[in-house]
Formats: sequence, structure tokens, C-alpha cells
Amino acid sequence: MRVPYTAHFEPAEEGGCTVTVPALPGAITEGDTFEEAVAMAEECILGYLETLQQVGEPIPVEADPMDPVSVRLNVEISEAA
Repeated sequence: MRVPYTAHFEPAEEGGCTVTVPALPGAITEGDTFEEAVAMAEECILGYLETLQQVGEPIPVEADPMDPVSVRLNVEISEAA
């Protein structure tokens, strides 16, 4: 069964991204790159859902998952001294 979840990716001050999944309270992870953050989010969601199954809790279904969106992000890179 495939269940879609919206993940929020927020740039971290120290680099990389922090990821939260609003439909899964407490589901938070991070990655050093966007690609790593995506992989970590998938692992986080899977682990969360597996834990719910193990303890007999229902799998949350997001009421209205966000459609995939592509965005261009502009970042400022300071030059090394």
C-alpha cells in the first residue's frame, strides 16, 4: 500500500536540511544535502509507520497531501578568506 505524505524541507543554519512530516507528529530528520534529506525522510516515515504497526496503532492518512512542487532556491555562498 502506498500512502503519500507531505514533507517540509527547511535549510539548516549549519548546512543541509531539516525535514518534518506534519501528518506524523514527532517525525523529524535531517540530511547534509537535499538528496540525503530526501532519503532520510523516506527512512524516517517508514520507521514511524513500522513502529505504529508493531504496537497496533492505525496508519495516519494525510487528509489532503500536497502535490509535488519544484522550486528554485537561491543561496548565498560566502567566499573563503
